[in-house]
Amino acid sequence: MSLNSNTMDPRAFILQETNWKTVKATDYQVAILPWGATEAHNYHLPYGTDNIQNDFIAAESAKMAWDRGAKVIVLPNIPFGVNCQQLDIKLTINLNPSTQFEILKDIVSSLYGQGIKKLLVLNGHGGNDFKQMIRELSALFPHMFICQVHWFMVDPHWDKYFEDLGDHAGEMETSIMMKIAPSWVLPLEAAGSGKAKKLKYRGRKEGWLWAPREWTKVTDDTGIGDPARSAVEKGEAYLSKVISKISDFLVELSETDSSEKYID
Repeated sequence: MSLNSNTMDPRAFILQETNWKTVKATDYQVAILPWGATEAHNYHLPYGTDNIQNDFIAAESAKMAWDRGAKVIVLPNIPFGVNCQQLDIKLTINLNPSTQFEILKDIVSSLYGQGIKKLLVLNGHGGNDFKQMIRELSALFPHMFICQVHWFMVDPHWDKYFEDLGDHAGEMETSIMMKIAPSWVLPLEAAGSGKAKKLKYRGRKEGWLWAPREWTKVTDDTGIGDPARSAVEKGEAYLSKVISKISDFLVELSETDSSEKYID
């Protein structure tokens, strides 16, 4: 997680830890904005799972890029995401996409005026999607390069690492949390099965129909995916691949002039 121990030195690439003396002297090229969510994750994972994962992946990716000379800065994680269909689950906190847009616009405006004109939105929640917001902001801030990465899609071949491919509090997320925050994961015996219903329509089965899931009608324990076969080693292997690829991109983004971002 990005929250460093008080006994450790502040990391210059984590804004929450660093100071004006360091910031003033550093020519940051890329800002990273982790954006997560606060929601139930079956019975065994914390509500902040998306934020914990996002913080860790952002920090580790930035460290690897920084060590290779990339001047990157990780902004504080936004802890609330789009959870419109989960508001009947106690203490799930929702930000509407229109609210997210206003927050993102203010952040972009701040960076833009300070000369930091490359922003990666690192998304850690399946309900978030910033694509249309980025399109609109790119018109408002024409010299700003804004992109999004869903970290869980950086290596979409989950079947190489996990047996159950459920996408919420299942084997993947549980294995990762076992690696990065084991004390916050309850024993697997406490978890529900993660069994979930799916839309009945043919278009969903064929992949061309989408509709939001009405969470409490889909799953009894808020999980989608069976965590029973989760393991630290699986989480470590997947994280290693994802973090390595994101750090490579951060180096590439830091080194690339915005006027040269397209190729023939």
